[in-house]
Amino acid sequence: MNNNDIFKYVDHTKLSATATSDEILTLCGEAVKYGTASVCIPPCYIELAKKEYPSLNICTVIGFPLGYCTTETKVFETKDAVTKGADEIDMVINVGMVKNKQYDKVLEEIKAVKEACGGKLLKVIIEACYLTDDEKVMLCKLVTEAKAEYIKTSTGFGTGGATAEDIIIFKNNIGENVKMKAAGGIRTKEDMEKFIELSCSRIGTSGAVKALID
Repeated sequence: MNNNDIFKYVDHTKLSATATSDEILTLCGEAVKYGTASVCIPPCYIELAKKEYPSLNICTVIGFPLGYCTTETKVFETKDAVTKGADEIDMVINVGMVKNKQYDKVLEEIKAVKEACGGKLLKVIIEACYLTDDEKVMLCKLVTEAKAEYIKTSTGFGTGGATAEDIIIFKNNIGENVKMKAAGGIRTKEDMEKFIELSCSRIGTSGAVKALID
């Protein structure tokens, strides 16, 4: 694949705790220059990014990175982010609920956040590094039932990132209307091409410019 085609899959990401306004605006400028699918930024920078780059597709994160805040908190975060200009929402599931086998609560939470999106696109981060294969299969079913647009592998803050094995599990168990996003540890052009070839529609990475341009 040529680099321009790869950029179209990338959620150009900056989620570090030390991210500054200047760094976020640089990220946005790069996204416009190279034609990435979106920028993925902390919620506190949504308004800044939208003001300076009103046509840019802005993604933000909810319940990030651990996912164990309450459903009500995630719903509030989501509504607030959408009000401030977010176009896409990447939410983290409550892994503890999964480990407790409270699958009905996981489903209810995803549905609640989906409703709070108000029609904006929802990606559900399942943080696969903490899950068994059986749990991953169950999450595929729950994400499908909740009518989220995407299932996403990782936050990038856990003990592991995207793997081909997890994407294959997703492919075999998600509904036909659910797409896949690989994120976490994706740093090279070869990594990006691998996940695109596995049918991922989005690639979450902070290293796209370095891998494809620098």
